Amino acid sequence: MSLRSLLLLVLLVPALLIGGAVITKTTIPIPELGRDYVQRIVLQGQGASVPLPDVLGPDDADRPLVVIDAGHGGRDPGAVGVGPDGSPIREKDITLGIALALRDQLLSDGGIRVAMTRSTDMILPLGDRPEIARQLGADLFVSIHADSAGEGSDVSGASVYTLSSEASSEAAARFAARENDADRVNGIQIDGQSEAVSAILVELSQQATQEDSSDLSGLIIREGQGELTFVSQPRRSAALAVLRAPDVPSVLFESGFVTNQTDSALLSTAEGQATYAGVLADAIRIFFARRADR
Repeated sequence: MSLRSLLLLVLLVPALLIGGAVITKTTIPIPELGRDYVQRIVLQGQGASVPLPDVLGPDDADRPLVVIDAGHGGRDPGAVGVGPDGSPIREKDITLGIALALRDQLLSDGGIRVAMTRSTDMILPLGDRPEIARQLGADLFVSIHADSAGEGSDVSGASVYTLSSEASSEAAARFAARENDADRVNGIQIDGQSEAVSAILVELSQQATQEDSSDLSGLIIREGQGELTFVSQPRRSAALAVLRAPDVPSVLFESGFVTNQTDSALLSTAEGQATYAGVLADAIRIFFARRADR
């Protein structure tokens, strides 16, 4: 049978069946497919609600609320280094360890409420992280990360980022590009907001919010002296998507480099993570004490 004949057969047979049914008033049964064959996908649009975590600590809405964000997670390991024993050291594990230690320290000291963007090894869209802080009405948002600088690199030290329309250095620009790309999987954008987000990243109309962010950045570095090693210019700024909440003071704490043996030895142990958490907790407590005195 030729292709033309086959096409005519496919088109004419249904028409003949329907025409015959009309003439003879015959009912043609329709398969009972039900509704299961229709797949509905709900897409989260801008401004949509995100699942909110529990708020821990004092049952008093007047107490300050800190949202702690452990960077990366789930199928996104973040930066990866190699430990002394040859095992991988993953940023997502380090950030979660420091975040949990910071949560426990703040709750132990009392007087401050705490919420975690993630408390397990789960993936979380980049845009949801600051949105959680905004929807909870947080007083502070602290995102914890680690960096990489090539295998066996001697680059080491912590740094603190705040939001800016322009990167403070080439290193800051490279870091922002990598972190803002965290919602890509195999080169495909899964978040769908990175292009639009860039426009609001640099909306710094809330001057007080930016000043508060800068104050906390300085406190972290001050409290870390003698406890942590910092890069030569630890106060940095970049257009980081995770810091885009315009009404919540926000900082990104870059704890160190997983590719440096000295940093990774501290970052990957419970004792070392507690040291980082202690510095952050002290800075946060002083930050709120200063605000209370205004």
